Amino acid sequence: MAEDREAMSPTKIGFSILWAACWTGIPIKAVFAVLAMTMGLVHFEGRFGLAFLIVFASPMTVFAVPIIIAMFEAQLGEGIGLPIILGMSIPVDIWALGLVGRTFFLERLRKEPPHDGLGFAIWWRAALIGTFFFPLLWCIVSRVTEIAITASHSMAEMESMRHLFDTGLPIAERIGLELTIWGSISSAVLIVLAVIGISILGQSIRRMAEIARPVSESYQGIITRWDLMRVPTDQGLMLMSLAGVGVVFSLMFWSILPVTTPHPHECCKKPDVRVEPVFKPVESLSSSAQRIATLAAQIGAMEQQKVATIDQKEKGKGKAEGEKAKDSSAKTKP
Repeated sequence: MAEDREAMSPTKIGFSILWAACWTGIPIKAVFAVLAMTMGLVHFEGRFGLAFLIVFASPMTVFAVPIIIAMFEAQLGEGIGLPIILGMSIPVDIWALGLVGRTFFLERLRKEPPHDGLGFAIWWRAALIGTFFFPLLWCIVSRVTEIAITASHSMAEMESMRHLFDTGLPIAERIGLELTIWGSISSAVLIVLAVIGISILGQSIRRMAEIARPVSESYQGIITRWDLMRVPTDQGLMLMSLAGVGVVFSLMFWSILPVTTPHPHECCKKPDVRVEPVFKPVESLSSSAQRIATLAAQIGAMEQQKVATIDQKEKGKGKAEGEKAKDSSAKTKP
């Protein structure tokens, strides 16, 4: 076990700490991000998903995002809310990295944290690496994506592929094939470069672990120390603080939301669209059967009425003939 801990790769170290710190800090960052968007301080456009990942997924991007926006004119968003979110994420990342780092050193490496401010020590290393590495990653991936898109279009224009693209492959499948070609290349380059960046951070953390002294407690003592480290001293105060902060943020959200929610102007109201009812076969068949039964009853009543009318006419005709016969017989008497 000790040899496995010593032989842990930098990639595994960096990924373990960044992944845990990411999900530790995201819930807190998401609250401030939602408030900023609700107040109209930041507007994310077509790359909201990418901006969300860059801002929240890693503390390595806190200084890299402004550099990318300035150097490459990347439109990740607009408004003063983005710098506010980035600035707010600094203390959250320091706290998350400190919590995750102490746990990782004790539980995985079995070593004492080398610094009292372990979170800040890991954070400034991650921020420094990200400041130089992420703009380079952005540049390389963008360039590779452009080349891959051009290459996929060139493949479609090749004589051997033209027959397939022009006659045998529909437009949707052609677009999907080209997207698969250049998307696979860009994704592979992005993954390789991301692994390299994580490995660089993991190497710096492993150097910190090399100078740290091993823990003197047994495994049970480490577990007890780890559990006590996660339990606050005053649990009631922490519970009341979290509840109070939640209530305050909820009131802020609901007080701001109706004001900044866009409403259509009176001159630009959309026409009312009538929604067609959902077709229900069983009800339709039952109503049709009822209509058929009603029509059959009406037709039967009409036929009976017609027969009764004919009978009345025949009776009236018979009476008239009888009266004529009586009159003729009366006239023939002397």
